[in-house]
Amino acid sequence: MFRRRVGSIVNFHKIIIQNFDTLSTCVKKSHHLCALFSTVSSCLEQPMKLKKSERKPMVTPVNELKRIARAEKKERLVVEEVKLSPPENGLLVRELVPVAHEVLVARADLFACVSRVVASIPIYSCSLCGEVHIGHPPHKIKTCNVAGSQASKEHVWGKGGMEHVLPVVKSFHLYDRLGRAVSHDERLQVDQIPAIVELCVQAGVDTLEYPTRRREFPIYRVAGRMIDFERRFPKDDSSVKEISGFGFWEDNKKLRVDKKLLKLPCDDIRGSAMRGMEAWEKLRSGVIGLMKKYDVQTCGYCSEVQVGPKGHRVRQCYAYKHQMRDGQHAWQKATIDDLVPPIYVWHVQDPQGGELLINSLRRYYGKLPAVVELFAQAGAHVGENYSGLMRDDVVVPGVDEEKWVV
Repeated sequence: MFRRRVGSIVNFHKIIIQNFDTLSTCVKKSHHLCALFSTVSSCLEQPMKLKKSERKPMVTPVNELKRIARAEKKERLVVEEVKLSPPENGLLVRELVPVAHEVLVARADLFACVSRVVASIPIYSCSLCGEVHIGHPPHKIKTCNVAGSQASKEHVWGKGGMEHVLPVVKSFHLYDRLGRAVSHDERLQVDQIPAIVELCVQAGVDTLEYPTRRREFPIYRVAGRMIDFERRFPKDDSSVKEISGFGFWEDNKKLRVDKKLLKLPCDDIRGSAMRGMEAWEKLRSGVIGLMKKYDVQTCGYCSEVQVGPKGHRVRQCYAYKHQMRDGQHAWQKATIDDLVPPIYVWHVQDPQGGELLINSLRRYYGKLPAVVELFAQAGAHVGENYSGLMRDDVVVPGVDEEKWVV
């Protein structure tokens, strides 16, 4: 009796294996046919805006942060000297100093090119939700869904400017990047400068407007504490004379200095757009290279940024559950999009044809960063990195043809 059951089980096992092989063969053939006759586009997912209650994605996973915190806690219990590498020990990363200078030059070129192209291509901004559109006429896509918006969710368009295409993110300027954080009482005593400029200054760019401390000897870590063998203000440090405790009212002077850099690089719009596209790519690649070594912090719920190994202590966060944090920011590691925010706008495939983007065909439209879309409409070539996002391989159907699309 037992042998018969064993034999039947073996037979059932052989039958299952044969059916599984047949099924797997059919599945492979079906996948091959789908790959041949599929009409699905290779476009990327359109960027989605986070809700007010959602936190930004963490660059480092939470479990990894906990593991690092436990290792630092054990390190504080052992009294021994720990040697740090630049820039954690206060010294500069020598190979990144030229990169910092290139980033500043690319930033000046980018602002100059944007100011040149903006004068020729109209920019629209919604007065309710802040939506941005490049080119004329503005789109009719119903995505205005904020407090006080219309019942039809249509945008209320107004004339936009350079600040809507290329917003400037600011950060507190630190004389000593490894010193103590800016407190709440010092929020009006410390200047706020563009975060990219602050990153370049900390990476090795010396300017008279933004003095910073340069160490000649590294600092050490003993039992979790930083030991600095240099004087707080060395005698040979001439930049200390330029430090002004209350200099926030001198922003107009600094703005005039920045405007001197906005020289027109080209006479034609297309040349300015091409040069601006190159400056945009150099700026982003350079900032990414600097952020691999120099830490930048951002709030997980708002757009606040602080360049340095730690965030400031100014209680000015009014985002989700700020009452539980007493107005303090929820600091985490920043990304390139926090320093150079890409304001995504709807992509117009034929800007010369005066095409109107309507709400019923919104799923066929692509998106691009506002700066890239501005230069693209001016005649610059868009790189392959944005081909999936802009959906250049999708043919937008007509209004009467949309119902026949499968």
